[in-house]
Amino acid sequence: MKKKRIFGSAVLSLAMGISMFATGAFGAGVQESQDTYRVLIKGPSAEQAKAKEQYGKRWDFGNQGFTTEVNSKQYQALLKNKNIEVSQVDTLTIDARVEGNGNGKGKGDYTAQASYPSDQTPWGIQAIYNDNYIQSTSGGNGIKVAVLDTGINRNHIDLTDNVEQCKDFTQSYSSMVNGSCTDRQGHGTHVAGTAVANGGYDGAGVYGVAPEAELWGYKVLGDNGSGYSDDIAGAIRHAADEGVRTGTRVVISMSLGSSGKDSMIASAVDYAYSRGALVVAAAGNSGPSANTIGYPGALTNAIAVASLDNAFVNGTHKVSDFSSRGNPYTDGDYYIQEKDVEVAAPGGGIYSTAVDGNYATMSGTSMATPHISGLAAKLWSANKSWSNSQLRSEIQRRAKLYDIKGGTGAATGDDYASGFGFPRVR
Repeated sequence: MKKKRIFGSAVLSLAMGISMFATGAFGAGVQESQDTYRVLIKGPSAEQAKAKEQYGKRWDFGNQGFTTEVNSKQYQALLKNKNIEVSQVDTLTIDARVEGNGNGKGKGDYTAQASYPSDQTPWGIQAIYNDNYIQSTSGGNGIKVAVLDTGINRNHIDLTDNVEQCKDFTQSYSSMVNGSCTDRQGHGTHVAGTAVANGGYDGAGVYGVAPEAELWGYKVLGDNGSGYSDDIAGAIRHAADEGVRTGTRVVISMSLGSSGKDSMIASAVDYAYSRGALVVAAAGNSGPSANTIGYPGALTNAIAVASLDNAFVNGTHKVSDFSSRGNPYTDGDYYIQEKDVEVAAPGGGIYSTAVDGNYATMSGTSMATPHISGLAAKLWSANKSWSNSQLRSEIQRRAKLYDIKGGTGAATGDDYASGFGFPRVR
C-alpha cells in the first residue's frame, strides 16, 4: 500500500546540537566502557595468530594488524606482551546542527505518514544546478552512492525507492550485519536525502542532486554520532569491493571526521581509490582558522568539501565561518596535497529528509559533502567510461568555473577556504 502524505511537522524554537557538540572540532569520540577496549594489534604473523585465537578478531587489515575487543584485564596483559604492539582504536564523529523545520530525530525506521516539504528544491539544489526555478532534478542512474554515516531511514518516502544496500557495521556481535542500517540519530538520513532523494512516489517530496542513483546505506556511526575507525575502514573497503563485484561505479560519501589521521582509514581510502571508487569527505567544522581540516577529508585520495552559505560576498557565495580551512601555503597551485580543501558546496541551512519521515534543516560540512557526492553520481552516470580520476578532474574543472571569493581565506583562484571553487551541474 502506498504511503500517504499529511500536512504538518514539528518545529524547533531554537537550534540544538545533534552530536555531542554543535559546531566544535571533529574527533570527540564515544566514551568506552572501563571494562571494554577496542584495540589494534600489530606484530609478527605468528604472534598475531596467537592473539587472534585467544581474543578473536573484528577486522583483519593484513600487515596493518587486526582489531578486537578486550576487557580491562586482557588489555593490561596485551600491553605487557613485548612481542606485539597494541593501541586503542580511534573514534570519528559527525558535526552538524539542527536548525528547525522538523526535529530530524526518532526511534528507528518509519513507515508512518509524512508531511509535504516546505521546499522541494532547497537552495543548495538550486545553487548546484545553477537554476533558481528548478522544480525537480534528474540523473545518477546506475551509480551507487555509499553513505557511511549514522544509517538511514530506508522507509522515508523520498528515499525508499533508491535503497539498494542496507548494512550495519556498528554492532558488537558482528562486524557487519546485512539488511540493517537503522538511523536513530538523523544525520545519515539527512545526508542521504541531499545526495539522492527522489521526490517520492507522488513527486511531491524533496529532491537531491542525483535522484536516480542507488543508495547504499552503511551505518558506521552509532546513535550518539560516533564510531570506531576500524569499522569505518572496513566499510570503506567493503563499498569498494562491492563496486568491483557488481561491476558498477561507487561514490563513497563520508560526512564524518576526526582532527587526527588514522592509519586504518587512510589505507582504506587509498585502497578504495585504487579499486576505482571516488571518495568524498567533509572538511570539518573547525573554521575559520587555517589548518583545521579534518580527516579523512584531508587525505589526498579524498575530495575534501568545504561549506558555503546562502549569502553573497564579493559577488559569490560565502564560505561558512564554521567550515574548516586547509593549508594557506599551498594556495594557487591547483594541486591537491594532504590537508588541502578541494571544492566547496552548499552547507549552511540545508533542508533535507529527516529520520522521522519528515524534513529538517541542518548546517555543516556534513551537509556540503552529499552535494558533491550527488554531483559525482550525476556526472558519472552520463559518462560511465570515465575512471574515478577522470571524474575527479571534471569536478575540479567545473569548480574553477565558479571561483569563490567570499568568506575568511577565500580569494581569487585556488585558496585554502574553498579550494578550486564550487562545481555545478551547469
